[in-house]
Amino acid sequence: MNVRVLLLAVAVACSRQPPPPPTPPPPAPAAPAVAEVKPAAPVAPPVASAAYRSDADHFIDATTVGSGKHFMVVSESPLATRAGHDLLAAGGNAVDAAVATAFALAVTHPSAGNIAGGGFAVVRTGAGKAVALDFREVAPAAATPDMYLDKDGKPTDGSLHGDRAVGVPGSVAGLWALHKKYGKKPWKDVVAPAIALARDGFDVDDKLHQSLVHYAPMLLKSPASAAIWVPNRVPRAKGDHVAIPELATVLGRIAERGPDGFYKGETAAAIVAEMKAGGGIITEKDLASYNVVWRAPLRFGYRGYSLVSMPPPSSGGIVLAMTAGMLGKLELGKLPWYGPAHIHWLVEVWRRAFAARNELLGDPAYVKDMPIARLLSPAYIDKLFGTITDKATPSKQVTALLEGDHTTNLCAVDASGMAVAMTTTLNTGFGNGVTVAGFLLNNEMDDFTAKPGSPNVFGLVQGAANKIEPGKRMLSSMSPTIVEDGKGELFMLTGAGGGPRIITAVWQTISNVIDFARHADLAVAEPRVHHQHLPDDVHIEASAIDKPSDEALAAMGYKLVWGEPRRAFGAITAIVRTSSGWDGASDPRGGGAAVGD
Repeated sequence: MNVRVLLLAVAVACSRQPPPPPTPPPPAPAAPAVAEVKPAAPVAPPVASAAYRSDADHFIDATTVGSGKHFMVVSESPLATRAGHDLLAAGGNAVDAAVATAFALAVTHPSAGNIAGGGFAVVRTGAGKAVALDFREVAPAAATPDMYLDKDGKPTDGSLHGDRAVGVPGSVAGLWALHKKYGKKPWKDVVAPAIALARDGFDVDDKLHQSLVHYAPMLLKSPASAAIWVPNRVPRAKGDHVAIPELATVLGRIAERGPDGFYKGETAAAIVAEMKAGGGIITEKDLASYNVVWRAPLRFGYRGYSLVSMPPPSSGGIVLAMTAGMLGKLELGKLPWYGPAHIHWLVEVWRRAFAARNELLGDPAYVKDMPIARLLSPAYIDKLFGTITDKATPSKQVTALLEGDHTTNLCAVDASGMAVAMTTTLNTGFGNGVTVAGFLLNNEMDDFTAKPGSPNVFGLVQGAANKIEPGKRMLSSMSPTIVEDGKGELFMLTGAGGGPRIITAVWQTISNVIDFARHADLAVAEPRVHHQHLPDDVHIEASAIDKPSDEALAAMGYKLVWGEPRRAFGAITAIVRTSSGWDGASDPRGGGAAVGD
């Protein structure tokens, strides 16, 4: 039987109407603060049971959504969102708002907001015009391909823990470069809200409290981190007022001197002192020589819309473009939402796109033969699409077919149509857990391939194109994306935090809007699924599918994995055009706020 006919039959057999409009779930009980925080003893893993769509409602949180007539800012921190909003209200543009929000996130959202990490930004400057800024961290000059292998050639945890895990930060240089080229308000004005938050303090919200409880054992290993976030071995509770005067001082230097206030002088000396004390390898020269890269953004089409995203060393744009190329051949919106046919096509397309990502992509300054044009060519997309059958394809049979948690996103749009989608990261939650002068260090070196064929912390099995080399940018999944409609008007901007699940979360959000006509709140909040080639599992968020779909997918050969927390499926921020202006949504999985005029 033809695969399209068979899948349509499955879709009809398992079709059902979309779930009724959601009601906000009751708030989760706060986790208790504990006086003695110790790593948990090993316990048997819980048996994950399926939580079908009929078992729970959707998860819209009214506090994380908003609307605006002319402008909008969305981030994972209400206080950071407000900082960006106030810049727009005072006559600033979208870049001013994005930079102010990013600096504020370094204070109020320490698990991912940062000044010692890195990221990417996509900026729409006019109809059909966009630029991409790469301020990804880089490997220190003393880095070597085998620096995280033991004497037997096996990967250690050195790429995640300790000062050897730290890449040379890019965030401050990136925010400066973005503002210098496109900002409107004075530099000091956009840094000022973050300085005030660090100096005067802010109240811990429930999301931050929950993160601190989870990461307390790691933070306690750094006396400076513990003093701020786990004083007296007790994680900061909801409502606690936290001021970080050391961070205010660092931000003040940045406001006065620009990047030199971070990459040179007292702040740089503090970073290098920590490196020497903790066995790290970043030097004064590494910091002073860091540079951002302006890149041509990746542009591709989907159902009459034009999408702009990041090129390598981000893999997000490539995987999104390949996904759009293959799924654009189907009438996806006519399939039952998250029925077996819908899930089947998502997984098989991602399986093939991630195989290419993991094997072929890396920093273009070091990987000279990346076949980007071929990966996105109609002939190659047709070839990949033609290999999809009506059953699950084992990932070990899928290659590139060619020779050769903690991240955060923010979105800002102004009245002129300028828009910024920016994703920044420390890699895992709170980076390596070490605080220097009030700010946390990253552990981005784990995003390199420590040993080809061995998984990193996100389970990604990558190739030699992403091996460690001095000065090299590690491959990323960050996917800040801007969407224009067929008339060239701004339609949507989005991005996410969550390792490789960034890419699949961003795709599902865009598709929810374009294919399934969801409003911003539902498009962001609805349950998701994830697949990344290896491991050969399909991760299912609670309430994403119903029981008939579960049974049909199992019969097709899929291994479904249930039971992960909602935050494991990424945290989206998005802004979508409406007839009256803009709707914004920050993912209830991560919290935050959307504020417009």
